[in-house]
Amino acid sequence: MRRQQIQPYLFVFGLVLTMSACFNEPNYSSTPEIDFKGLFKYSLNAGTGVGKAKRDSVVITIGFKDGDGNLGVDNPTEATTSSYSANGGWGNYEIKAFRLINKQYVEYPQPVLTTLFFPDLTKGKPKGAIEGTLDFNQTFPYGTTNVFYPTKFQIRIRDRAFNASNIIETDTITLPYVR
Repeated sequence: MRRQQIQPYLFVFGLVLTMSACFNEPNYSSTPEIDFKGLFKYSLNAGTGVGKAKRDSVVITIGFKDGDGNLGVDNPTEATTSSYSANGGWGNYEIKAFRLINKQYVEYPQPVLTTLFFPDLTKGKPKGAIEGTLDFNQTFPYGTTNVFYPTKFQIRIRDRAFNASNIIETDTITLPYVR
């Protein structure tokens, strides 16, 4: 009778062992690859005090895959920032805003978006393939006079070896711009 009780456990153990042996690490390129996951806008109502004016907040979510896991920079130093700037003039995250004006999308330069960095995604982990998502949040404040433009974004990332990903484009969303 005891032998019959043990057999189901041996079957489950064998099944788990077999399935875990089938896992293969993904074979991604060492050049990062990204895809557009989503764009979410929410309004923040005006409050009292400095920085509490009405504004829209946009969250952009992208997916990434990287074969060697060298994405991100923790606490970029002046030397790190200079190194990235000398190799294309941007950090490890590039985002460009485009407004629809007269039926054409025109780039709208935003100084806050020039040299962006996201943290090291594999800190303390062994080198290897990684995948996941990144969220970027940007606010668009309202002024006393606003113009609303349909806006879309282009994004790319790069790793610590300066390998740049493909460029993706978001959906279009209407945002306020101070006149």
